[in-house]
Amino acid sequence: MTRNVTCPVDLAVSEEVRMIVVAFMRWQLLHFTPQVVLQLGLWSMWLSGFILIGLSIYATHKFSTFNKDEIKYHPKIAIFAAPAPFTGSAGFRQSLAIRSWLGLSPDITVILFSQHPSVAAFAANFGSRLFVEPNIDFTFLGTPFFHSMVARTQSFKSDISVLIDPETILLPDFVSTLNYAYESENDWLLVASSRNVSYFPFNLSDDGKYWLKKDGKMVTTQEFQEILDQSPQWSLCEDRMLLAWNSVELPLHNGVLPPFLYGKGIHNQWVISEALSCQQRFVFDASWTISSLFFNDPENLSNQSGKESQLSGAERRSWESVGNSRLGSLYGSSFFLEVNYSGLANLVKCDRQYLFVNTTEKIVYPVTYERLSFWKGQIFHSWRLKKLMACVGGLKLLHRRLDCCLADQLKALPPLDFPFSLESLLSVIADKNKTVVLAVAGYSYREMLMSWVCRLRRLRVTNFVVCALDYETYQFSILQGLPVFNDPSAPSNISFNDCHFGTKCFQRVTKAKSRMVLQILKLGYNVLLSDVDVYWFKNPLPSLYTYGPFVLAAQSDEYKATGAINLPRRLNSGFYFARSDSSTIAAMEKVVEHAATSGLSEQPSFYDTLCGAGGSNRKGDDRCIEPETNLTVHFLDRNLFPNGAYLGLWQKKNVRRDCAKKGCLVLHNNWISGRLKKLERQVLSGLWEYDTGTRMCMQREKDKDSIRKKESGEVPITLDMTVQSRDVCVRIVHAGGQEELYQNAVPVSQLMEKYPGMCVARPEVFKNPLESFLWPEDKLLPGQKYYMIPSTTAQKLKQKHLKKFKVQGPSEVVVDMSDARITWEVRGDRMDESLRSAKDFYVSGESWLKRPNKRGVRKKKAFVPPLPKRMMFHGYEWEPSLTSVLELSP
Repeated sequence: MTRNVTCPVDLAVSEEVRMIVVAFMRWQLLHFTPQVVLQLGLWSMWLSGFILIGLSIYATHKFSTFNKDEIKYHPKIAIFAAPAPFTGSAGFRQSLAIRSWLGLSPDITVILFSQHPSVAAFAANFGSRLFVEPNIDFTFLGTPFFHSMVARTQSFKSDISVLIDPETILLPDFVSTLNYAYESENDWLLVASSRNVSYFPFNLSDDGKYWLKKDGKMVTTQEFQEILDQSPQWSLCEDRMLLAWNSVELPLHNGVLPPFLYGKGIHNQWVISEALSCQQRFVFDASWTISSLFFNDPENLSNQSGKESQLSGAERRSWESVGNSRLGSLYGSSFFLEVNYSGLANLVKCDRQYLFVNTTEKIVYPVTYERLSFWKGQIFHSWRLKKLMACVGGLKLLHRRLDCCLADQLKALPPLDFPFSLESLLSVIADKNKTVVLAVAGYSYREMLMSWVCRLRRLRVTNFVVCALDYETYQFSILQGLPVFNDPSAPSNISFNDCHFGTKCFQRVTKAKSRMVLQILKLGYNVLLSDVDVYWFKNPLPSLYTYGPFVLAAQSDEYKATGAINLPRRLNSGFYFARSDSSTIAAMEKVVEHAATSGLSEQPSFYDTLCGAGGSNRKGDDRCIEPETNLTVHFLDRNLFPNGAYLGLWQKKNVRRDCAKKGCLVLHNNWISGRLKKLERQVLSGLWEYDTGTRMCMQREKDKDSIRKKESGEVPITLDMTVQSRDVCVRIVHAGGQEELYQNAVPVSQLMEKYPGMCVARPEVFKNPLESFLWPEDKLLPGQKYYMIPSTTAQKLKQKHLKKFKVQGPSEVVVDMSDARITWEVRGDRMDESLRSAKDFYVSGESWLKRPNKRGVRKKKAFVPPLPKRMMFHGYEWEPSLTSVLELSP
């Protein structure tokens, strides 16, 4: 709110002038003739009037200037950073920088992306203005993903969002610049480079509000400027650049933000380039109005996590920068189109006035609070322009350097390859018990691999490693930040869709798993092998550690609810825990040797070798003892480790809830044939953790300050959710545009019971109604939109569409499709309701996500599950049969 201001000095001057004028007029009456007095009186009145008018104008100018310098509303600023652990010199520099941010204004809140305990301990000292956000995607070395950081900024309510390097010190002009930028009606993206200083003899006061010299005196603005002038080097091609934008739903750029590794190059320049190309936001450089600096660090170790610091320099740098460069060339337009950086506006401040400057065209524009039209014409005379250009000379170099940064790094790139040997990789990721979780996957299972990884990340299980069966999976895993190694002896020509149980491809792939387990056991590490179709509700390792040495704990594939679980061929080789001891290693050598000569998969080799042909080595109902190695095979409790057929858990209405009641630690998505069916079942059950569109782990937890886990269910979610959460919900659109959101997959029957006389359809119902209406037993997928349509309207839509197809009889229509031949029955119901169209279901409520008076707002692309677009067939529920999984010995 603007304060009322009086000007007592100016009023006093006015009263003094009036008294002088009165005294002068009295003197005239005593000494002059009437004619002279009249003439002098007129002149004096004119003079006094002129003086009073001048003083009034001066006072008004002073008053308006005072109000102009005041900001009516101070925007809330959220500063996001991804610090390294607070140890050593890097910890001191980060602490100094963060304290400098908090001391600038009480309207600043700082959010730190980290999972390291030292960061949480540091934040605990600053109360409600400093938060730690661990729920973003990190690599196995602890490096955060840039795209996940940007997406997470949308979960925090603020007027301005800022991404900054954790060691960058900010000075007071940072806040004043953002305040002025916020007053603009435009949506904008601000860029600012930092100075690299080697000498900074000042200390920050305890409250963080003042900089002090060694003698305790406050540092003046002039002294700050002298330090900056001594360090003219801009950090343009590094990752120290500051990005800030007004927090509206308008994206920073078109398209998808690649999974860049934060602090490893390219990502800042890529965002600037794409933002300039799409022209949705006004992009400008504020390096001349925001004073920021960081200390010279020749080793450049500021963004290392604890695990990363264990590696050599070559292991840390090359593959990460190559990966970011490769992503920069694959995504966006930067590799194909040359961005005109000369059009980048520069925000400068000359004579206490903010100006936008285009140094290439030699044009200066004032900062106005109108729309983008101010960037179109020259408004200063040449003499004024020369004076202002002298204030901002040398900016042309900035454009050239920025252009070189991105262009140089997108040139010919070396192959993307990890520098780690298997031994060095295991030493980094193994837990304190020297245990690793091993997953083996090919490219066809990459989405399921990432869903499995995201689930482990959510459970804070970090000691996993991936064995890639092909080079495509190897590269994909590197770009996703996974600890991966390539199996040189892996089978070739792995089928994309036809590599499920019982196929020749499956047999070749499974034999690679036992070989890799044996190799890791011989290196001295315990191994929990988990197929990527095993969903983890909780970390099973504490339970598995209770089995001592010389015991191999494996999942049972027996589906019958009662009876022995160690029957022949009921050992599941897709989930087992093996310790690195002599008995286990010797037994695994026998399994690998047997599988190498077998025409079947490794699963029969496990049972026949360890439990004997026909179960001759069985002990009780849940064990086997291999006589030569004295290894005990323990079949795990199926209530804790159920397979895909046990108690029909996958067919339950709420799989997660039913498994929780039984205390399940994991649930295997087996006893089903085919990759696509596995994907479909897991997505429909709500046990899917990866967004294939954004290449990020899905976030279902939301809170204003930190993320609290939400229990899944079928309760509608209120409309104050974040956009990211909304995109992974089931969206039910009613006529008129009203939306209803559900967090998990929802049966169509539930909605039909809730809304009698209504049908559920896909959005393409108005173009292809015969293939768009859903059956009661169908499920609605998270991330998808569906329409609620009256049944009479549904029949009318079908009848109208039937004219385009061949009628084979009085009551049926045959529709030819690429993958099926579906027969629809046409009923003779009376259609007394007018035909609706797609515009009746337009969600005008989308505006609740928008900022008023903004143009070009683009909706974020919803999560699309990795399922094929096909008709769903309906019949009897599938039941497991022995012949469906039985492999006979030759």
